[in-house]
Amino acid sequence: PVVVCGSKEDRHGIVLAKNQIAKQMGVKTGEVLWQAQRKCNNNLKCFPVCFESYLKVSKQVREIYSRYTDKIESFGIDECWLDVTASIKLFGSGEEIANQIRMAVKNEIGVTVSIGVSFNKVFAKLGSDMKKPDAVTVIDQDNFKKKVWGLNVEELLYVGKATKKKLNLLGIHTIGDLANTDKAVLTKLLGVWGDTLHRYACGLDQEPVISYDQSSAVKSIGNSFTNYKDATNVEEVRMLILLLAESVASRLRESGLGKAKTVKLTVIDNALEHYGKQKKLATPSTSAIEIAKCGYEIFDKLYSWQRPVRGVGVAVSDFTMGLEQLDMQFESSKTKKEEDLENAVDKIRRKYGNNSLKRASIMTDEKLSNADIKGEHVISKQNINQN
Repeated sequence: PVVVCGSKEDRHGIVLAKNQIAKQMGVKTGEVLWQAQRKCNNNLKCFPVCFESYLKVSKQVREIYSRYTDKIESFGIDECWLDVTASIKLFGSGEEIANQIRMAVKNEIGVTVSIGVSFNKVFAKLGSDMKKPDAVTVIDQDNFKKKVWGLNVEELLYVGKATKKKLNLLGIHTIGDLANTDKAVLTKLLGVWGDTLHRYACGLDQEPVISYDQSSAVKSIGNSFTNYKDATNVEEVRMLILLLAESVASRLRESGLGKAKTVKLTVIDNALEHYGKQKKLATPSTSAIEIAKCGYEIFDKLYSWQRPVRGVGVAVSDFTMGLEQLDMQFESSKTKKEEDLENAVDKIRRKYGNNSLKRASIMTDEKLSNADIKGEHVISKQNINQN
């Protein structure tokens, strides 16, 4: 049994990926390392994260995809949707193309892929997870009820833990149960999302594959961080939020996307439960301080402190793209000085390293002050989904 995990010493020791043997022994992505070790009778091999290798292989695999279509949409570093509709006359059916890709990746790169072939993105994703490793699963309009409807409802894309609990309370345990539930009931339970999940379960997803050029527009910029110790008070969490806001704001200024209008905060407690909420900024901004302040406000309303905080994530979205409404109070002089100051800090950090200048409040925690969140970050639906 093998897993990839974060640093045990710095409390990032959670399972990020596992091989099939570890999976069969009950190891789950996201659980803490000691739990995984116990499930494998302390016979678990652990390897550190190596993003450069993942990016290299991901790029090589995408180059093989591009032989068959230019409609390629990333879904994380290790998954893509491909629309091969226009390629069928040249290369054969979707299943035949999937097998050609599978063999090419294995022979040329030396890794295996599992591929789902279907008439929509949701079922293609589902198919890629059904049989591993080195396999092709076809879900078509004739067999999807037989293949899909008996699966647990959480197997459906975007059904997370919280949604699963709500559905289970209504007696909805399988994807088939979800498909056969009245839409009005689901909408009352989950809002608009209930109607969306019902369509997915019924095979009615019509979302197109967004090609690389179309999907290259960044929709959000964010960072998350698992702390080396549980945060037990507001000040410790605020320090994490500020640290993340610094990284996000710096990347935002480098992106050319203008200012952000919305901040989203994610909180993970020490039972690995996730909480999230977003809020509009009073005025669009690229300021770390403004982003952090908004994050503080979200946290105060979002988190009830039932458990200590294990990790935090900060993201910004809704970019102005250089277009924005001028403030009628016209505090442009103050804003310009703040922007000039942050740009000067960016230049120093680019030249001397991200930790060459630090905020005094972060310096009170030696381990956090040495964390290079920005430097460690890696920027990361037809009908073929690769996993």
